[in-house]
Amino acid sequence: MGPEIAAAGAVLWRPGTSAGETGGDTVEIAVVHRPRYDDWSLPKGKLERGETSRVAAAREVAEETGFGMALGRHLGRVRYPVTRPEPATKVVEFYAARARAGEFEPNDEVDELRWVPPESAADLLSYQHDGRIVASFTASPADLTTLLLVRHAKAGSRSDWHDEDDLRPLSENGRRQVPPINTLASLYVADRVHSAPLVRCVNTVRQVADRLGVEVVAEPLLSEAGYEGSEEKAAERLLTIAAAGGTPVVCSQGGVIPDLVSRVAGAAGFPLDRVTSKKASVWALFFAGDDAPCLVGADYIPRP
Repeated sequence: MGPEIAAAGAVLWRPGTSAGETGGDTVEIAVVHRPRYDDWSLPKGKLERGETSRVAAAREVAEETGFGMALGRHLGRVRYPVTRPEPATKVVEFYAARARAGEFEPNDEVDELRWVPPESAADLLSYQHDGRIVASFTASPADLTTLLLVRHAKAGSRSDWHDEDDLRPLSENGRRQVPPINTLASLYVADRVHSAPLVRCVNTVRQVADRLGVEVVAEPLLSEAGYEGSEEKAAERLLTIAAAGGTPVVCSQGGVIPDLVSRVAGAAGFPLDRVTSKKASVWALFFAGDDAPCLVGADYIPRP
C-alpha cells in the first residue's frame, strides 16, 4: 500500500448563469484540467506541513481556480493509489465551497477551468471517485446557512478560582486555542458572533468579533445555567439565530452543546449517532430553509 498522502479539495460552486430566471435554484461547479496528467478533476491538492484539511482545501482552490471560497459541508473522503513520486495512497477530504471573488488564469498546474452543471460533471470528470463526491454534493441544496457552534476553549481550574465561576478566564492553553477558531471562522466566512455570557465563552470568540468589527451578542439561554429547564426555548433560539442568515458563530458550554445539537438534529429528522463536544471544538451545522431552518448536515471539528 505504501504511505498515505493527505490531501483536500472542494466542489466549488456558484449560482448558475440562468439563476436569475429560475429563482436561484441552478448551480454550476468548477472542473479543472491538469496538463501534467491530461485529466479533468475537482480542484484538490496535498496538505502542507501544519495545515488542516479545511485550510488546505481553501488554499488549493485558490491556487488551481483563482477564486476565493466560503467553506461548506464535508462531502466525503476518497482513497486511491498513486505512483508518483513513489507508490502511495492518496486520501482526499472533500468539501462543498461557494465561490467568492476571483478570476481563473491558466498556469503550469491547471490550464483550463470549466463551469458545468453538476449533472453534466460526470461526463467530463476523469475519475469515478470525483463523480461520487459530486453526487454527495447534489444530495442536499447547495445554498445552506452555516452556523458554527463552538465550545469555549480551556479555562483555568475551577478549584483554583475563587471568584464567580462566570468570570473564570481562559488558561494559557485556552488562549492558544483561540487563533485556530478564528481561522476556521474565516474559512466559513463568519459574519456574526453570539456567546453565552461567561468570560471564557466570550473570550473564545472575541478574536472573531474583533476581526469582523462586530459586538458579541449575549445568549443567556445557551449557558449551562440558562439552558437547564429551558432546553426547548434554547433550541428555538439557536434556530432563530440560523434563520437570520449569514454565517453566525455561537459559543456555548459542554453541558449544553451535546443535548442542544441532538435536539435540533432530532427535530429535523437528522439523527446523529454520537454527539460530543471537546473544549475548543466546533460543530459546523448546516440548515436549509430561511424562515424555518431545518438541519441537513453537521460536521464535528474536534481540533480547528
